[in-house]
Amino acid sequence: VERRVSEQPNYVTASGLRQLQARVAELNALRSDLQAQGERVDKQRLADTERDLRYFSARVQSAQVVPPATSHSKVQIGSRVRFVDAQDQAHEVRLVGEDEADAGRGLINWGSPLGRALLGAGPGDEVVWQRPVGELVIEVTDVIAEG
Repeated sequence: VERRVSEQPNYVTASGLRQLQARVAELNALRSDLQAQGERVDKQRLADTERDLRYFSARVQSAQVVPPATSHSKVQIGSRVRFVDAQDQAHEVRLVGEDEADAGRGLINWGSPLGRALLGAGPGDEVVWQRPVGELVIEVTDVIAEG
């Protein structure tokens, strides 16, 4: 089964593109190692590797690298954003491309509900985060440019 490719534009940060390229190189090396096994190869593992290689190669080809976020007044892809929720709890996230996203590390897909709520907002703006469990009003407290 092929990996599903998102319909959203493949905007990536420069580091996100490097990660995609590294993944393609890693998969190419793995495929070469597997093919070198000849008849002893695990055919399912080879098929999975080739599927993943097609997916990540397509993601590299469709990648649109965004310029580094430079604004402190407007959230862009690449910006770090600090915000507070209704319980006055502070959070910090960075908006990144889909393949770079890792919510556990605070890396949020720009096209996710939180990413879309924050994109274009500035310090002092209240935005509505459309969550599956209901809307949450959050206030942007700081926008930090890359670098």
